[in-house]
Amino acid sequence: MGGCKVEDLPLPALFEQARKIHLLVTESGASSDQEVVRKGCEALEKCEEMISKLGLFSSNETKDDISTTNLKYLLVPFYLGELTEKVAEDDRIHVVKVSQAKLKEFFSFCESMELVPEEELEASTQGGSNSVTDRRALKIARFKRQRAAESKLLEIKERKERRGRSSKASALSTPVEAGEEDVPDDDGEEEREAWLTTISLAICKAFDLLELLKKEEEMLSAMKERQSKEGDKEFSRDVLDDRAKRAEAWHRDAAARVQYTKPVQPITCATFAQDVLEGRAKASDAHEHKQQPIIFGPASLVGGGLTSERERMAAQVFQPSYRLPTMSIEEAGLKEMDMMNKWQERNLKLMEEANSAWHKDSRKIGPSEEEDEDDDAAQEKARAFDDWKDDNPRGAGNKKLTPTG
Repeated sequence: MGGCKVEDLPLPALFEQARKIHLLVTESGASSDQEVVRKGCEALEKCEEMISKLGLFSSNETKDDISTTNLKYLLVPFYLGELTEKVAEDDRIHVVKVSQAKLKEFFSFCESMELVPEEELEASTQGGSNSVTDRRALKIARFKRQRAAESKLLEIKERKERRGRSSKASALSTPVEAGEEDVPDDDGEEEREAWLTTISLAICKAFDLLELLKKEEEMLSAMKERQSKEGDKEFSRDVLDDRAKRAEAWHRDAAARVQYTKPVQPITCATFAQDVLEGRAKASDAHEHKQQPIIFGPASLVGGGLTSERERMAAQVFQPSYRLPTMSIEEAGLKEMDMMNKWQERNLKLMEEANSAWHKDSRKIGPSEEEDEDDDAAQEKARAFDDWKDDNPRGAGNKKLTPTG
């Protein structure tokens, strides 16, 4: 773990190192080694800075919107809160308050991701139930969820171990065909289930730890108030001035410590963000978000300006067969959004004109003058035809052709 500096590690490696330190301190009882605790806190703070810089999480997302590879980073404030509680300092109240702030930050993120159970949300919104029966029922339900999460994680671990042993046995008994050496197991859903269960277990532990820290803060505040009332003379003027300076420094640097709520300059280039995640680049490196078209050709001509037709043709000798992009994805999206806004504004304007002008049409219901003239001519023609039919009844012209006519 001590081979590389914290600043040089990518986010996945840095999180894995911090997680190992957290397991070592919380489960193995290595909290007495303050150097290990300090390194864990430093690694987790760097993880918070990188997560905020990369903008992995948003307030309008849910757990279904987060990818499986990014779910584990929700545990960073919980790990930092537990490790901060293990820090040994003279001002214990300060340590307790910092740990509580990180745990509350973890709760807020889990609540926005819809990961906190409903009974815990109701209890937190009501400020805690005063009834002993309600508190006991809440603790029992939390304990059952914790046991269920632990058994589920154990089951997933045993399932992975059995699958690994069976794959090794089948690999030894069956020859591997060409092209099948690097085929990975399809365990994405299992990994997502494991991380969601780990987050559920962390929520249960965080609620218990937060209650203990609140009680400890109340006890320490009561002891401090009693000492001040009794007129304890052990505190000199220098000690009080030093504590006042530390309190002022804490309030002054509070915005820098809470990295999740600190507005930072986001990374808008998806390619550069992927490079930072995989360790090929650092978040502090300078980069260009725009994708400029690549010009192929001799370096002497590409670097300088093309002044003649001969130089322009020489620079285009080694051009690719496909058309190069002229704008980045972000610029194309903004341009398309502008076109859609103009199209919607035009449709809205046309709709308003249609809705406001339909009743203003001054159409005449009666016939026009030309239609009146046509009707008079038709009536005269019909009367003349009727008169002719009266003078010439039907079959009158055929009477001479009949024998009886």
